[in-house]
Amino acid sequence: MTFGTMSPTAGAAPLDWLLVALVGASLGSFANVVIHRLPRGISLVRRRSRCPSCEQPIAWFDNVPLLSFALLVGRCRRCRARIPARYPLVEALGALLALAAFWRAPGPAQAVLWTGFALALLVVIFIDYDHRIIPDAITLPGAGVGLAAALLGPRPLPDALWGVALGAGGLLLVAWFYRLAAKREGLGLGDVKLMAMIGAFCGWQGALVTILLGSLAGSLVGIALLSSGRGTRRTALPFGSFLAPAAWAALFAGDWLWGQYLRLFTG
Repeated sequence: MTFGTMSPTAGAAPLDWLLVALVGASLGSFANVVIHRLPRGISLVRRRSRCPSCEQPIAWFDNVPLLSFALLVGRCRRCRARIPARYPLVEALGALLALAAFWRAPGPAQAVLWTGFALALLVVIFIDYDHRIIPDAITLPGAGVGLAAALLGPRPLPDALWGVALGAGGLLLVAWFYRLAAKREGLGLGDVKLMAMIGAFCGWQGALVTILLGSLAGSLVGIALLSSGRGTRRTALPFGSFLAPAAWAALFAGDWLWGQYLRLFTG
């Protein structure tokens, strides 16, 4: 789909868009649960949400996405501890990603799949930033779902398979060469598996766009840290936290971005 064109779902009524935003914000709220619990090995479903300061269960009416944070003025009702601004941020991003998926996807089924993929990337961003890990529980099933989703279009299955091969294989080669040159690990296998998921959903062109944009963003941040004295050449950056936003760009505007990249060489 060419960037700027709208999907069939884009013609939905305003109330439908509001519903999509509300569902997206609710999924963003669940993403907050996954971000906090998955790296710690805590069940995602068995335990009610609790205040991280006083450990008291959060009532349902204090757990409404975005609204509860605003009504509570960003503080726990019981202990008055500050609620991290990350929580409403993730919820708002969930709403925006769901809206973007239903605006850009070629059909309702693909819009649902794109929303799930975009939210998985959202979880990866914060888990990798916090813990420097990318859980296999997200990337491996995600790659399988991405390949299955290729049966629905718009990209054919061979494109998705090439996306997995070039995304994961290309990053694996980069990691291998970096290790030979620098005599230390630079990229983890978590990044490689993440690129397998991204390639399955975005195809080989989207995988290359993701690696290019993610590498550019990571390089700019690294240069900024070096220039400011806040980092060294050995400072480890969470590469997945750069690849995931780049994959959003590849998902929603990959064809246009790939065309712009080719124009650099063709004029």
